[in-house]
Formats: sequence, C-alpha cells, structure tokens
Amino acid sequence: LENLQPEIKGLAERLRYEVSVRGKKLGWSEKVARFHFKKSLRRVVTELYVRDNCHPFKATLLVWVQVPVWVCASLALRNCSVGAVGSAVQEQFSSGGALWFTDLTAPDSTWILPVCLGLVNLLIVEV
Repeated sequence: LENLQPEIKGLAERLRYEVSVRGKKLGWSEKVARFHFKKSLRRVVTELYVRDNCHPFKATLLVWVQVPVWVCASLALRNCSVGAVGSAVQEQFSSGGALWFTDLTAPDSTWILPVCLGLVNLLIVEV
C-alpha cells in the first residue's frame, strides 16, 4: 500500500485536472465535479489494488484472526493455572516443566519466556 501512494497521488492530480476540464466543458457545479472526481478516484484506486493484489483489508486480516486466538489461549492458560487451585492440575503445574522452568506456577525470573513470546509475536506480525 505504501508503494502505491506516489502513484495514487499522481493519478489523483491528473484525474482532478481531467474532471475540472470536463466539468467546465459540461457546466458541472463544484459539487457534481467533486462527486465525479471521488467516484473516478475510487475506481482507479480499486484497479490499482487489484493489479498489485494489496487490498487494505488483507493487512488487517491477520489481526482479526490473531487477537481472538490470543485472548482464548490466554484465558485458557489462566483458567488452568489459577482456576485449578488445590486440584491435580495445580499439582501437575508445580511439579511439571522443562529446562529452566520446573515450577509452572512460579513467575519466570529470567524473563526468557516473555521475551521469546514477544519476539515470536513480532516475527508473526512482520511475516
């Protein structure tokens, strides 16, 4: 989308001139000329999006999918760890684990997991 902005700006200037000339020739009012300009510009921009296959909705699609998954996963982990007080699940969390985190109920004092999670999320967003 960013790469198309200079092209859109150039086409908008040319289209503004063409609509102005045509409006004077046909006797359009300022409101009618503005309407035709916006309609034509919308059509031209849509054609550019189709040509380069970069509709703005595609950029937000990942967010609309990722946010609900993240919320559901966060709530599920919270319910497993906090909601299971005194149960077998709590016991398994306190004795399970791997590598440097042997107790899954204790906060990560090394900040390795939060930093890794943040980097993975940044990688997902950038990809």
